[in-house]
Amino acid sequence: MDVLCRCLSSSFFLSHNIRQGIECYLILEGGDPHKTLRFSSDTIRSLNPDERSAGALIKKGLGTSAELEFKKAADGIAVRAGGLAELIAEFPFAILDENGEDIKTAAALPENYVLSDHLDFTEEEDALLADLPRYSVGPRILHADHTITIILNELDRRQVL
Repeated sequence: MDVLCRCLSSSFFLSHNIRQGIECYLILEGGDPHKTLRFSSDTIRSLNPDERSAGALIKKGLGTSAELEFKKAADGIAVRAGGLAELIAEFPFAILDENGEDIKTAAALPENYVLSDHLDFTEEEDALLADLPRYSVGPRILHADHTITIILNELDRRQVL
């Protein structure tokens, strides 16, 4: 849970502000059904830069019943049944992978990324992601939340966001 909380915060927070126009999807594949939580920076409320605040919002999303379409759990939070396969079918994504093309030298960067938590993608997930472009934030493997900060910084530098 702590990894998810830090990823949510890294996706949204700037110093003294929240990024606008950002959506962060957290895929939780432990239950039946799998759940995807969508957090929208433009409408989220009660998110502060601490893990307790993020954890409370994630808990609120998890406590909402999941259906096939996204359903509002709270301001800026929606939940649906399904996981990675459904999400990548809906949006064009790239993968953040230590073996991918370096973001510093890539000619162009996409806006949407998939990354794993502290565990590698499963074989089934790797098969789903096999044809997607892969980018790296550097020569070392970083925590997911640090990776998010670096990719957002690079997109900011290129004025993509």
